[in-house]
Amino acid sequence: MSAKSRAPRGRRTALTAGAAAVAVGLVTAGTGTAFAGAAPAQSEGTSLAATAQALGLGANEKLVVKDVIKDADGTVHTRYERTYAGLPVLGGDLIVHRAPSGAVKDVTKAVNATIKVASLTPKLAPPASGQTPRQVIWAADGTPVLAYETVITGTQADGVTPSRLRVITDATTGKRLFQRETIEDFAGTAGQAPTPQRTAALGTRALEAASASGTGTGYSMYSGTVRPNTLKTSKGYQLDDTERGQAKVYDFKHTEDGAGATLFIDQDNVWGNGTPYDNQTAAVDAAYGAAKTWDFYKDVLHRNGIRADGKAAASNVHVAKGYDNAFWDDDTFAMYYGDGKRDAHPLTSLDVAGHELSHGLTAATAGLEYGNESGGLNEATSDIFGTSVEFYAKNSKDIGDYLIGEMIDINGDGTPLRYMDKPSKDAHGSADYWSPEVGNKDVHLSSGVANHFFYLLSEGSGQKEINGVKYDSPTKNGSKITGIGRDKAIQIWYRALTTYFTSTTDYHSARTGTLKAATDLYGASSAEANAVNSAWAGVNVKP
Repeated sequence: MSAKSRAPRGRRTALTAGAAAVAVGLVTAGTGTAFAGAAPAQSEGTSLAATAQALGLGANEKLVVKDVIKDADGTVHTRYERTYAGLPVLGGDLIVHRAPSGAVKDVTKAVNATIKVASLTPKLAPPASGQTPRQVIWAADGTPVLAYETVITGTQADGVTPSRLRVITDATTGKRLFQRETIEDFAGTAGQAPTPQRTAALGTRALEAASASGTGTGYSMYSGTVRPNTLKTSKGYQLDDTERGQAKVYDFKHTEDGAGATLFIDQDNVWGNGTPYDNQTAAVDAAYGAAKTWDFYKDVLHRNGIRADGKAAASNVHVAKGYDNAFWDDDTFAMYYGDGKRDAHPLTSLDVAGHELSHGLTAATAGLEYGNESGGLNEATSDIFGTSVEFYAKNSKDIGDYLIGEMIDINGDGTPLRYMDKPSKDAHGSADYWSPEVGNKDVHLSSGVANHFFYLLSEGSGQKEINGVKYDSPTKNGSKITGIGRDKAIQIWYRALTTYFTSTTDYHSARTGTLKAATDLYGASSAEANAVNSAWAGVNVKP
């Protein structure tokens, strides 16, 4: 996505600061236990220093624990960020895999280069645009350099989706080394909308003290009649799901900056009427999507919320006028939904909710950079989890499929936005197979390689009909692949994301990570591990 540099509108509120604060907690995650935030393992400075020394890191390098996963057999996977002389090392993240004895079994690094720069004194002044730059060590390209990181806020090319463009500039030469959009949207270049500027964070509205929780009746647009959890107050029932981390839904009232936005409140606990012309209908869909995504994380991934800390993100509906997109903002820890063309097709369908909320999961784990091949993997991860949420929900009105955005009519002709069995069917340029140029594509298009891989791993190649939808998935090498089932495929992807992917993982590294994940879960010579290898070969990702 291109981005325009404009003066930012709206500041982060107290909700942002609270959501961004790292919480300490633990939850069973996948095959092990995940500790959110500053984990108890190796939390003391001496242990971190000893680990850095054992890894052969330099005297100027320090490690900061991001999260820890402990397997059932006692194997521990600790994810670290790195600093050099007190400066953040971008692309310096690594994962240490320790045996139950404490011995290091393996180390997965975002970059293998030694972190060292000739001087910590910049030769150039920082760029004048954007927020106050910070000095960093940029290592993601393989050669560490002293750099400035600047965040430029404004709006993206559609005029509505906010932009928080992260720019890395060489502090010696002034060369722009990298730029990344940190607002992660659903539609990419396919979602075009009118004029305004950016949206703001929500959540500091004063509310009446709650007196009781309950279950309402909601008439959604896409998922039929649902039962949202609500909270009763003296002012009425709030869309506040206390059973799922206090997931709240706010009304943006068709503004771009959220001025005057309010939490949804209803007197009789009956919500919406199933059409976009009732203001509550989109809120019902958003609440349902957030609930099903939370339940999927808990029941299938064994994860207690996006950040594994038991706290839910906010959902914001009716963003702008005619806004044909939706996006996740990790800084505000919140979801934002437009109402689509003519405000008639809210982007609140189940797979969109699962997709966008899963951007938060990726940020909390691998932190895949939103550009190059890692950006494609980031987008594909959200498509994979969004699709899996849809299958998990078993909703008769929105039956599980491998089509992305099939309910929201974003193309205006009833077709889906993306296809997982053969991504190029979208006619927007999505990649079916890996090539050396795939990382130059928009991340919503380069994601096709991983989406295709996941479909092949789950369902296999060739013709198939699933839940009334016909698929015909080819392979680059002409091979015939037998799928292992979506349930196993999603466990392999989640294990790889949380245990082996780093910020700079590309497609070939993703192959390595998913093979390790399949080996962990099913064995090195298992049918599942062999299928992972075959599916990657089918999309032209080879050793």
